[in-house]
Order: sequence, then structure tokens, then C-alpha cells
Amino acid sequence: MSDSHPLNVRRAQVTAAERPSISSLLSLAVAVVVIAGLYLGREVLVPITLALLLSFLLAPLVGLLRRIGLPKTVSVLSATVLALGVILLLGTVIGTQVASLADDLPRYEGTIQTKIGSVRAYAADHVSHLLDGLSERLVGGGQAAGAPAAPSAAQVDTSAHKPVMVEVEQTPPSPFQLISLVLMPALGPLATAGIIVIVTVFMLLQQEDVRDRLIRLFGSNDLHRTTLALDDAGYRLSRYFLVQLGINTSFGILIAIGLFFIGVPNPVLWGIVGMLMRFVPYIGSLISAVLPVALAAAVEPGWSMALWTAALFLVIEPIMGQVVEPMVYGHSTGLSPLSVVIAAIFWTWLWGPVGLILSTPITLCLVVLGRHIEPLQFLDVLLGDRPALTPVEGFYQRILAGDADEAMDQAEMLLGESSLSEYYDEVVIKGLQLAAGDVQRGVMTPERLATIKDTLLELVDDLNEFDDVAPAPRKDTGGIDTAPRDGHAAPQAVLPVAPPPDERPAGWQAEKPILCVAGRGALDEVSAAMLAQLLGKHGLGSEVADAHRVTRGLGGAFDASGYAMVCVAYLEINGSPSHLRYLLRRLRTRFPGLPLLVGIWPSEDPIRVDARLRAVVGADFYASSLREAVGLCLDIATARSDKQSTARSDKQSTAA
Repeated sequence: MSDSHPLNVRRAQVTAAERPSISSLLSLAVAVVVIAGLYLGREVLVPITLALLLSFLLAPLVGLLRRIGLPKTVSVLSATVLALGVILLLGTVIGTQVASLADDLPRYEGTIQTKIGSVRAYAADHVSHLLDGLSERLVGGGQAAGAPAAPSAAQVDTSAHKPVMVEVEQTPPSPFQLISLVLMPALGPLATAGIIVIVTVFMLLQQEDVRDRLIRLFGSNDLHRTTLALDDAGYRLSRYFLVQLGINTSFGILIAIGLFFIGVPNPVLWGIVGMLMRFVPYIGSLISAVLPVALAAAVEPGWSMALWTAALFLVIEPIMGQVVEPMVYGHSTGLSPLSVVIAAIFWTWLWGPVGLILSTPITLCLVVLGRHIEPLQFLDVLLGDRPALTPVEGFYQRILAGDADEAMDQAEMLLGESSLSEYYDEVVIKGLQLAAGDVQRGVMTPERLATIKDTLLELVDDLNEFDDVAPAPRKDTGGIDTAPRDGHAAPQAVLPVAPPPDERPAGWQAEKPILCVAGRGALDEVSAAMLAQLLGKHGLGSEVADAHRVTRGLGGAFDASGYAMVCVAYLEINGSPSHLRYLLRRLRTRFPGLPLLVGIWPSEDPIRVDARLRAVVGADFYASSLREAVGLCLDIATARSDKQSTARSDKQSTAA
């Protein structure tokens, strides 16, 4: 065996790790500075972020007011005043409900004390039994050791001095102190609210100017693409916030109605709390259920009201999260579930409870920007729900790891959107090309190459249960952004099925009329196996054989009869077809008169476009994909069958 054979590739040498470059260190320093700035500037950045999100929420309303003829300034001020009115109304309702609840709490004191007493008595009874058993063991052990008994209560000296009561009189506060005590706690929230309102108004008034500045920063080289990207990002974000607000409002209304019929006091308050807390990802609705359940337990002497209240939250939240949201958003919101959790922890650490509420909207903004602005693409990779690797890269990674089960899982997922031949051509063949490239670069060990081959053959064998049929048409799910990274290919026409053997011409009536010959590459056998499998799916049986077995030393042991066509599978020949030309010459000697098809899967190979090379090689047909090869074989079999049927018909007409 020559040294150039892939199995004789030397082991890849492990190079020393490179030192961090200046650019990587600079990026790390910039990240540290940005995080420090977010933490130190939270007093200013939190109101600005709230204003930004509020501007996204009000942008559709401003656009609606402008479309009905109102000036821009009037539209912005009207939308802002309406938003402030809704916020003040909610605040007033919450304050009124809280005051009403505070007045009613003394009525529930007896029930609360009774339940607390029963729980305490139950716990004390069990604890006392445990302590009695423990003390018996300790006392028994101490007496056995001759330890003195503990002093009785009568022997304890109780002659301690009684405490002296001291009364401290405070002078009444002055009017200035009273004003300070009342106004000072409110100055901070009022200042924050003022900043939010002012920034929101100016952001809505300066939408075009902000967009132009972002274009200048991130995409001035391609104004068309960047403009479309920013407009699309603004539309999607506004739509997401409106839909989220609508879903959370519906959740709050359902909670309020359910609590009203259950009999829990102040259902409107708990509905508003549920609506607001649901903006907190994952745990918001559960947190909002704590107080209503506790109040239900305090109102009723039994536990049925508390159980019904808990059941209400446990039923409505899954319906909203698992049924309503997927119907409205589509497949997903575009965020990775892990990124949502990590973002919630990160922003809570930076900005406290407000950061927890803002974590999901901020993360969504970053992902949308990362999908449309190239310098920020890393944000989409880190936080988005798109796969970090393309299907081809993910397939090759699983094959490199020798994990046929994970490769099968990926294949089943992709086969829901493509046919078996499309999956082979668009994923497996391209993955094989990556492996061939690693072999040529000398980074693939013989052991790893053998593992890859075995894993691929196992995968092909497992995929034999799938038919090569077009998948069901995809539904338009809407949502924030559910398109795959590389787009979705247009559906291809369904390949026909070959006629039954008794209707085929002479030579094609055998059970396996096609011989699939693997090239000399280590992975060509895999491509030949896939071609044979696809041919079988369309009614043409075939057999896979190695080129050495067919044409060289084992030729005497190979039965060359019974075949109607020969297909040669080559992963790539790199523009040097001499070995392929000699292989075809030997095949013509072994199979005289049979059509020869060569499948060269890289469609950009020079032989595909160079007529001179094709003439030198001397094949009858060429295919650049497995699907094309199957189609050519079906055309040849069908054409010959039709030709024979026509001749038979002419003969019968002549005899008549």
C-alpha cells in the first residue's frame, strides 16, 4: 500500500497553544470596562433602558396616530400621556387595593393564629417526642457513667434583681422635618420617572436621527442592508413587547376572574400583580402566586380555598406559556432558554430587581441586533436559539466524536424538513468533504478515519427506515425570527419509482441491476452505500463493491454478470482524473456495453465544467449529487423500458 493512501496518513502533531493576541486581550479589557460601566452607572442607565423599551412599546401607537393625520409632536405627546395615564391608573388601583387589604387583615388574624397554632402544636408534638427519646438516651448514659443529676427548678437561684423601666420622651418633629420625612423618599422615584418620560419623548421624536447614527456606527458601508435590518429589528421588537404585554394582561385578567369566583379578597390587586410579575422570566408567575395563596389560607379556616388558588396558577400559567405563547410567537421568541436564565442572573446582579424584569427584553434586543449587524453577530451566537454550528458542522462534529446516536437524532430532526436525498446531499456529503479536507491536511489519524467510516456506515444503515419522499410543507409560524441561519431550500420535485422488474427491458430484470463501485478514497464506500440505498428507495436494487474487488486482484472471484449499469462514487478527484480514467477503462473491460455513471459529489470540481477532462475520463454520465445520480439511473431505466415497449407494440402491429 502506498504512502499516499489516506490510511497511511501520519498522526497529527499537537502544536503548542498560542499566546493570547493583543486583540483578544483588548476585547477582554473592553468587556470588563463595559460591565463595570453598567454596574457603576446603573442609576442613569436603568431609566434610559426603561425609556428605550417604553419607546419600542409606544412606537406602533405613534405610527398609528401619525397615519390618521396628527403631527409628529402631537402623536408622541399623546402616546406618552396615554401611557402615563395607564401607569397612574394601575398605581391608583394598586394603592386602593392595598389599603383595603390592610383594613381587612385584622379580621383574618384569628384564622391565621389558629392555623399557626395548629402547625406549631403539630411540630412541637413531634419535636418533643424526638427530644424525649434523645434525653432518655443521654440521661441513661450519664447515670451509667456516674454523672451528677441536673439541678431541679427549686434549686435554681431566682433572686436576680428586677429590671428598672426607663421611659424616653421624644420631642415632636418640626414641620420642616415632617416635610422632609414625607418628600425625601419620594424624590428618587419621581426623578427616575421624570428621566424616563423625557428620554422616551425624545427617543420617539428623534427616531430617524437615532437610526441614522446607528447606521453610521455599524453599517455605513451597506446603507440598504443596514437600513432594512434596523427597520426590521424595530418592528420585531415593538411587536414582541406588544404581544408580551397583551399575553401578560390576559394572564392577569384570568387570574383576577378566577380568584373572584374562588372568593379570595382583592382579586383585582392579585391580577395586576400577576400581570406585572409575569414579565419576570420563569419564576414571576410563581412568585405572584405566593401572596394570594397565603391570603386564601388566612381567610378560610380550612385549606380548600388555598388549594384552589394554587391550582388556578398551576393551570393558567402552563396554558399561557405552552399553548398561547407558541401560537402567538411561533416556534420560539428567538432566545436560547439557557441564555434567558443566565441573562436573568447577570442583570439581577448588575441592576437588582429591575434588572430581573428587564433581562428578557434587553436580551431580545441584543439578539435582534446581533442577527442584523455584522460586528454584533457574536451576540446572536451567544444568546440566540439558532444552532451555533451549521447542520454540516454539527453533523461532522458528531461523526468526529464517533457518536452515531447523536448524528441520528440530528438526522431525524432535519428529515422533518427535507427528503432523505436532500439530507444526504446537503449535510452528509458536505460533511464527508470536510473529512476529506482534514485527511489532505494531515490532521486525521488512521484510527480516527476508521472510526468515522464505521460511524457513517452505521448511520446510513439506521436511516434505511426513512423513505426518500418530500416532507410536509412548513407552516408559517411567525414569531420574532425563526428562519435558519442558512435559509431553507425550496422543496424539490419527488423522484419517480422505477417500473416493476417484469416491465423492464432485458438486463434490467435482475433483483440488483446496478453496481455501485466505491472509489479509492477511504470514505467513498460511504457515498456508494448512500447511493445504493437511495436507488433501492426508488425501486432499483443495487450492490456496493470496492473498486479493488471489481477490477484488480480479486477480479476472478467477482461475478460481473447480471448488471445493467455501473455507478462509480467518488468524493473528489481534485482535477487529476488519471486514476478515475484507468478505473473506468478497467470497468469497461469487465462490463462491456454497460452505461457508466460517475458521481463526483463536489459540484465545483473541474471535471464538472471542463469538457476536455470529461472526454479524457470517458464516462457516459456525470452527476454532482446523489439525487441527480438517482434521477439519471431512473431516466435510463425508464427510457429503455419505454423503448422496449414501443418496439413490442410496433412488432405486434406488424404481425396483425
